[in-house]
Amino acid sequence: MERYVKYILEQVEELLKIDSPSGFTGKVSDYLMKELQSMGYHPELTVKGGVIVSLGGKENALLFAAHVDTLGAVTAEIKENGRLRISPVGGLNANNVEAENCRIYTKEDQCYEGTCQLENAAIHVNTKYDEIRRSFDTVEIVLDEPVKTKEDVRALGIENGDYVCFDPKTRITPSGYIKSRFLDDKLSAAILLGFAKYVKEENIELSRKIYLYNTVYEEVGHGASSSIPPDVKETISVDMGCVGTGLACTEREVSICAKDSGGPYDSEIVRRLVKTAKKADISYAVDVYPAYGSDVEASLRAGYDMRHGLIGPGVYASHGYERSHVDGVKNTFRLITEYIKQ
Repeated sequence: MERYVKYILEQVEELLKIDSPSGFTGKVSDYLMKELQSMGYHPELTVKGGVIVSLGGKENALLFAAHVDTLGAVTAEIKENGRLRISPVGGLNANNVEAENCRIYTKEDQCYEGTCQLENAAIHVNTKYDEIRRSFDTVEIVLDEPVKTKEDVRALGIENGDYVCFDPKTRITPSGYIKSRFLDDKLSAAILLGFAKYVKEENIELSRKIYLYNTVYEEVGHGASSSIPPDVKETISVDMGCVGTGLACTEREVSICAKDSGGPYDSEIVRRLVKTAKKADISYAVDVYPAYGSDVEASLRAGYDMRHGLIGPGVYASHGYERSHVDGVKNTFRLITEYIKQ
């Protein structure tokens, strides 16, 4: 297993290097297509830009879904002083991006650097610095270019609707902690790549048909609302497991979600996931997420008739500077590999 975990960690670093807020995911989808093709699979690109692949097997199809779109922003206004007001893509929070570096991509494929700052950001100047509520009306993008006016910015080719992508700041510590923005959900996408590699290289004889589906609009609510193969009977979303007050999961376990804000997950699947984890001595936790929605719920709302579940490595500080652990990766990977044996 260790070499597949090593591969997963390599892949999460590669995926995190690729800026991919919802709606700006072409490069990360291209990367997934090439990686799966290099393993000998035949992935397909959906019209929306997702990547779906069959790993083999027959009948009783099971689909694992992860998403590679992330939070981000677009430019909403070029201010008279050359600063940019932004509009969030997905659940980006202004409190979590203040003082963070970012990249602005123009529609002509130019890229500029900048920083998200509070308006009038100098503590030595702004005597009300601590009193200001952080919102997307009070923070702004300061371009790392010699611009002082709206016209200066437009001359660079920047206009409204250009994507603003924040630096993930990825780091894997000697103690096994994985720290980065956008572990939700590139960590799980990397786990599914590791699973695909495991099936191929170990010549796993699948007892049922298995699909992997990497979606690209999960953060805005409709990632897996289309393109589910018609023979799929069961879908398990592999997304971040919540870690926080009142929840049992830590970064070192695989989380099994029993219910989230969209309602309960299929009780039979939850039962089988727990039974599998116990039998294989996998470290897990079952939790109810208070403010969460998954790809597979989008599938059900779109009218797909199938059972649904949700698992994933525990991730702390979701939608901020997130943290997980190699043990959480291992336990999630093992739960997937054991579950398919049923």
